[in-house]
Amino acid sequence: MTAGGHVIALCGGVGGAKLAFGLARLLAPGELTIVVNTGDDFEHLGLSVSPDIDTVLYTLAGLSDRKRGWGLAGETWNFLAALGRLGGETWFALGDHDLATHVERTRRLAAGESLSAVTAAFAQALGLLHPIVPMTDGRLRTIIESEEGDLPFQHYFARARCEPVARGVRFELAEDAVQSAGFRAALERDDLAAVILCPSNPYLSIDPILALPGVRARLEAIEAPIVAVSPIIGGKALKGPAAKLMAELGVTPGVLAVAEHYRGLLAGLVIDRVDRTEAAALRGRGVEPLVARSVMKGDEDRIRLARETLAFAAALAPDPRRRKAS
Repeated sequence: MTAGGHVIALCGGVGGAKLAFGLARLLAPGELTIVVNTGDDFEHLGLSVSPDIDTVLYTLAGLSDRKRGWGLAGETWNFLAALGRLGGETWFALGDHDLATHVERTRRLAAGESLSAVTAAFAQALGLLHPIVPMTDGRLRTIIESEEGDLPFQHYFARARCEPVARGVRFELAEDAVQSAGFRAALERDDLAAVILCPSNPYLSIDPILALPGVRARLEAIEAPIVAVSPIIGGKALKGPAAKLMAELGVTPGVLAVAEHYRGLLAGLVIDRVDRTEAAALRGRGVEPLVARSVMKGDEDRIRLARETLAFAAALAPDPRRRKAS
């Protein structure tokens, strides 16, 4: 489909990992780089935790808990129960098997390995063939500015369960962060065929990637089409706080808001059938819509949506000027 060209997928979280799974099933290792948000990363109980990276790794390896939507299938919670008996912090759910990932990551980072190197080693150990790269090896961190004060992302998301009213989002240390070598190399490829923004939270999963110095300018300059898959369906998010966050920031949740958020970047936006009535409005804003069944309930849905998204991007490629129209 890409005629040997390369595809970059920007993603974070459960929805993004599902589409990345489909893309990985369709594209050869040399045709896909999956760039993952690390703004959610944090240090907990002395461990270096990278939630979005782990979600992508587990999902692509077929190890994720599909019913719960996060973590590992068949997980047990003996460590967390023992920690609670000792009065430790149990608000972030560390499963017994998942714990091994964080312990080994912490050990490798302390030994001087980069996050990119650790992630590549984990991917290889899990039998994954496509490059999965963190957006940066630095320490950019997502902060929610809320009515209860500034909250690091995991304190907002896991500890407070997204309940505080958000008033803004910022990315600490963004000005000093540097794109990972894998991310930079993918952006600079001569055969770049498309960039796909997976159905991840625009504010909390994709914006941290775009906040890295030089990334947005580079994306605005490339001729390859940039296509997003809307994480908002019928004004709601299937999972996570995207719609709630939009409303609290004064934005009406919907596919038009997603297109507006990515103004200047998108050639096309994949929307669900329930939002088909917004297609004309999207075209009026210079963004070509693709109406599809965008809810991914199983592997077949993931692969189908990935195939349709890739074909959509390929159809937009001959006229890169469309990307500038918005």
